Amino acid sequence: MTEKNLKITFWALALAMLAGLLLISRDAGISGDEEVHYRHSEMVYNYFSTLGADKSSLDTPQTHLQYYGQTYDNLTTALIHWFGIEDIYGFRHLMSSFSGWLTILVTALFAAWISGYGAAIFVLLLFAVSPTFLGHSQNNLKDIPFAMAYISSVYYSLKLVFSEDKSRKLTTLLLILSIGFAIGIRPGGILVVFYLGLFIFLKLGLDWLQLKKLELKLLKKFFLLFVFISFSGYLLGLASWPYALQNPIPNTLKSYEVMTRFPTTVRQIFEGNFEWSNYLPWYYLPKYMAITIPVIVFAGVAFFLLNTRKNYTSAQKIQLLLLLFTILFPILFVLLKGSNLYGSWRHFLFVYPGIVLISALGFHAFFLRFGHRFVRIAVIGLFLILSFHPAKFMAENHPYYYLYYNQFIGGLKGAYGNYETDYYYHSMREGAEWLQEYLKNKQNGNKVIVGGNFPVQWFFRNNATVEFVYFNYHSRSNHDWDYAIVANSYISPWQLKNKQWPPANTIHTVTADGVPVCAVIERITKDDLEGLRASEKGDNIKSALLLQKAFEIDPQNELICYKFAASLAGLNRNEQSVLMLEKCLEINPEYEPALIMLGNQALIENNREKAADYFKKAIAANRKYFDAYVRLAAVYAETNIDQARKVLKDCLKINSRYKPALQALADSYRDSKPEVAKKYDEIINGIK
Repeated sequence: MTEKNLKITFWALALAMLAGLLLISRDAGISGDEEVHYRHSEMVYNYFSTLGADKSSLDTPQTHLQYYGQTYDNLTTALIHWFGIEDIYGFRHLMSSFSGWLTILVTALFAAWISGYGAAIFVLLLFAVSPTFLGHSQNNLKDIPFAMAYISSVYYSLKLVFSEDKSRKLTTLLLILSIGFAIGIRPGGILVVFYLGLFIFLKLGLDWLQLKKLELKLLKKFFLLFVFISFSGYLLGLASWPYALQNPIPNTLKSYEVMTRFPTTVRQIFEGNFEWSNYLPWYYLPKYMAITIPVIVFAGVAFFLLNTRKNYTSAQKIQLLLLLFTILFPILFVLLKGSNLYGSWRHFLFVYPGIVLISALGFHAFFLRFGHRFVRIAVIGLFLILSFHPAKFMAENHPYYYLYYNQFIGGLKGAYGNYETDYYYHSMREGAEWLQEYLKNKQNGNKVIVGGNFPVQWFFRNNATVEFVYFNYHSRSNHDWDYAIVANSYISPWQLKNKQWPPANTIHTVTADGVPVCAVIERITKDDLEGLRASEKGDNIKSALLLQKAFEIDPQNELICYKFAASLAGLNRNEQSVLMLEKCLEINPEYEPALIMLGNQALIENNREKAADYFKKAIAANRKYFDAYVRLAAVYAETNIDQARKVLKDCLKINSRYKPALQALADSYRDSKPEVAKKYDEIINGIK
C-alpha cells in the first residue's frame, strides 16, 4: 500500500476511533477523584468570575487541590457554565474521551513523523486493545490530559530541534500549548521544559562533534527559542491556576515539592497484602505496569529492540533514545526517590503513549525488514492472537476496561483479592442505576436513605425522596441507611478471597470477568444501629440484646460482632465476649479492634505473652494502628524497658506526633532520666 493510501486509511481509522471513544464515554461511571476535582474546578471558576474575590480555591487542606493546576478540569467546567450544560458528568466524560483521542492521535502522528503512516496505523491498533488507557479515557480528566500534554511536548520538542520542516512556527505554537497544558495540569509538568533544554543541548553537542565547531548563530537561535517557548509555556500553565498566580515562582515550586512528597496515604491491596501506599515495595509501579499492559504491547517493544539497528538512520536513533529517556526517567526517578504511589499506575499513564509508540515502531520495523509474505502473515496472526485477550475482556466487561489484568497474572480472576480491582469506583453507576429501577416498585413516595463507600447522589438527582449517606463499608452499622451501594475498594483481601464480600444481604451484584466488583445491599434490620447507640449510652444489656439479634441476621458484619463482644465484656461475661471476638476474626482475621480487645482480655487473665501476641498481630495487620504499639510497649515494660522503648520509637517513626506514644516514652524515662522525659514533655506540649 502506498504512503498516500496508508494516510487515508489512518485518518479513517482515527475518526472511527474518535466516534467509538465518545460513544463509550456515555456509559462511564464517576471516577474516584472526579467529584472533588469538579468541586475544585467550580471554586476556580468562581475565583475568576469574581475577579479573585472568591478565594476558596486557595485553601484546600483536605484535598490539596490548590497545588494542582488541573487546567483541563477548569476548561471543562468553564464550557459547562458558558453553554449551560446540565449533564455535567456526561459532558466531563465526553471531554475526557476527547483528550484520550487527542493523546492517541498525537502519538500516531509522532510515529508517522518517524516511520510513516504504516507505523501510525499500528499505534491506533495498539491503543484500541489497551484496556487500562481506554478505561481511564472515559472519566479521568487529570491523568489522560496530562498524558496528552506530555507526549505532545516530547513530540514537538524533538520535531522542533531535529527537523528543518517548513511548519516550524506551527510546531513552536503547539509546543507552547503542550508545555502550558503539562504545567497547568500538574506541577511536575515542568519536566517537559527540562526535556526541551536537554534536546537542544544534545543537538548542539552532536553538531559540534560532527563539524568540530560551534555555530554561534545557531547557539543564539536555540537559546532564544528555548527562553521564549519555556517562558510562554510557563505563563500559559499558570493562566487558570489561582494558587500559582498568587506568587508564580515560589508557589509553583511549593506545589512541585508537595506533589513529589504527596501527604495522602491510602491502604492498597498488593500481592495479597493490605498495605499503606508509602510502605509498598519499590517494584510496585513496574509490577503493576507488567501485569496490566497487554502482552501485545510488550511483543512490539521486543520487536523494536531487535530491529532498531537496521531500520533507522543515526539521527532517528538519537531521537528514539531520547524518547526512551522520557519514558524511563520519570519511572526511575520515583523508584529512586521512593515516592508514595497508589491506585495502580494511573499517575504514570503519561508514559504509556511513548511505550505504545515504541511498540508500534517495533511491529512496523519488522514489516519493513521482512517482506516475505508468509513471515508477514505469521506476524499478523501473532498480532491478532495477542490482541484477543484484551479485546475479549473489553467486549465482555464494558465499560470496566480499566480493571484489566493480562495473562501474566491470570487475568482479573487471578488478580482478585491479590491486587486492586475497582479502585476508581466505576461500577457504582451500574449499582445506582439498578437500585433506581428496583426502588420504583418499592418506594411508594417514602424517604429512602441510600448509603455507600463513594458518593452516588448524582445518579439520584431526579429523585427527591432519596437521601445519601457516605460511610466506610466496615463501619456501615454506625449509620442510618436502607440500601447501600458498595464497590470492592478498601475491603480486606482476605474477605474478598474467602467470599466474605459481598455480604449475604446483597440483592444485586455487579461483576466483571465473573468476579464481584460492586454490591447493592438491602438493610434487613436496624437493630445494629440501635444497639450501637445503646452501647454509646453505656446500656450494655440493651446493646447486647439488640446486637445479638442483628448478628443473627447479618453474620458477616465484624463491627456488630465486635461491639456485641464489647457489650458482653461490659456485663462481665468475658468468656462469651472472647467467643464473639474469635467469631469476629473468622469474618476478618485482621480486624484490629478485635485483636486489641482480645489482647486486653488476655491481660485480664494475666497472660502477658498471649496479649503481646495479639497486639503484634494488630500491628502486622495495620502498621498505622498506633494504639497497638502503646499497648504492646506496656506489656514489654514490665520486664524489658528497652524493648518497650523500641516499640514506641517504631511507632514514632511512622507518626512522630502520636501523643500516647510520646507520653509513654516520656514516662519510661521519668525516674531514670528525667532530662530525657522533659524533652518528650516539651514535644508533647508543642503539639496542638
